[in-house]
Amino acid sequence: MDKYLSDAAHYPGGHAASVFVPTAIDEVPAIVRQAKTLLAIGAQSSLTGGATPMGETVLSTERLRRIVEIGPSHVTVEAGVPIAIIQDALAAHGAWFPPVPTFTGAFAGGIVATNAAGAATFRHGAVRRWVDALTVVLADGSPLTIRRGEIRARDGVLSVPAAGRVIAVPVPAYRMPDVVKVSAGYYAADDMDLIDLFIGSEGTLGVITTVTLRTLAPVPTTALALVLAASEAQAIALVADLRREPCVAAIEHMDARCLAILREDGADRRLDVAVPAGTALALLVQIEMPVDTTDASALAEIECAFESGADGPLVRICRILAAHDAFDDTEVALPGNTRRAAQLLAVREAVPAGVNQRVGVAQREIDPRIAKTAADMIVPFERFGEMMGIYREGFAARGLDFAVWGHISDGNVHPNVLPRSFADVERGTEAILHFGREVARLGGCPLAEHGVGRSPIKQQLLRGLYGERGVEEMRAVKRALDPSAKLAPGVIFE
Repeated sequence: MDKYLSDAAHYPGGHAASVFVPTAIDEVPAIVRQAKTLLAIGAQSSLTGGATPMGETVLSTERLRRIVEIGPSHVTVEAGVPIAIIQDALAAHGAWFPPVPTFTGAFAGGIVATNAAGAATFRHGAVRRWVDALTVVLADGSPLTIRRGEIRARDGVLSVPAAGRVIAVPVPAYRMPDVVKVSAGYYAADDMDLIDLFIGSEGTLGVITTVTLRTLAPVPTTALALVLAASEAQAIALVADLRREPCVAAIEHMDARCLAILREDGADRRLDVAVPAGTALALLVQIEMPVDTTDASALAEIECAFESGADGPLVRICRILAAHDAFDDTEVALPGNTRRAAQLLAVREAVPAGVNQRVGVAQREIDPRIAKTAADMIVPFERFGEMMGIYREGFAARGLDFAVWGHISDGNVHPNVLPRSFADVERGTEAILHFGREVARLGGCPLAEHGVGRSPIKQQLLRGLYGERGVEEMRAVKRALDPSAKLAPGVIFE
């Protein structure tokens, strides 16, 4: 059972009463009815402890892997289908799912339960807007199919049909931050759609069994550019200009400590990426191009980038890079060069993997109380430089080793503590709570992508964002749909 007792956050103390691994969605209602408490899990890629059981019955969706229906405009899948499998299946139909999260091993049910977001959110939005229908099993074991647009809130109440009755669910009165990524408890809006209540609810209101996602066709051609920057100021100015280009789908950010981790772990050599020791940070730019773009045409664009009258997505990108003195320190993986593109993407993924590995080692070898200590915050891009300054000053004042990476195109990055003791975790927690207050002051959200989970830090950030009254409004939603607190107890709020 060990593999079911911890998620990617290395949240300590995981234990389960039992584990069920259903092979058909028809088995789920009986499992839910019989359990005293229940935690549904997917790929266990959670970074909040939300997929770490604390004595519940565990329901793993890993064998619910059927693609029910697929076409150029939508796909319906069971909750345990990984995103990478969905993308491959869609590609055979000339389609794709645009808001794919960074980790493509995540399951369909998991990305909906957390309203997952990632690099592509900058251009395509978070998962929420792409969900057209859900089937969830409520706490009493009754399945409920919800289609977008069928049930909306009226007079502050959502009417939820369940097992021959209607449950009146009060809509919380708080106002969610006005930024592109918000993963901070239950969704709330005056005339909200019922489906949005379950998206991002982290398994606390129902167990997702099937998902229908909107898709697009055709699949664009993509290119990647790895840019090495001499300073943070240069990088922010460059990103500001790149954000205006319609072909730019995402821009990732890795600070100097992230690059040092790549060198320490040998990832730079393994992936054949030269990162000089003096590099301030690196950017990974994802470019979406017309579907008929070929290697030859893309290369021709670059070669004529500075000729009078030349135009095209790569031409414009190259000119922007040159204007910011970054062209000579950029490598481009052209369309069709899937091997090199995969290597550049792996560079970015090697950073959080390296940090998580260090947290796990510290937990095993130094102090079992050590846990992942990190933030997932977003501000309007115009305030990004201020936020980064707040991070650096806050960590440095507490003597902490830290790394920051993430989605600079959204103004959303992840400051992570590299703990050398449990005292570092305590000081890191203090810093992150300070960051949450500052981010809210800058018009952002201290909980952008990963949800709240069981993390005491994130639960405190949630209370700081909405106040005790706002959290009590969430509890009222929970009581209406799950009066015995059966589903994911302790997730989102105590």
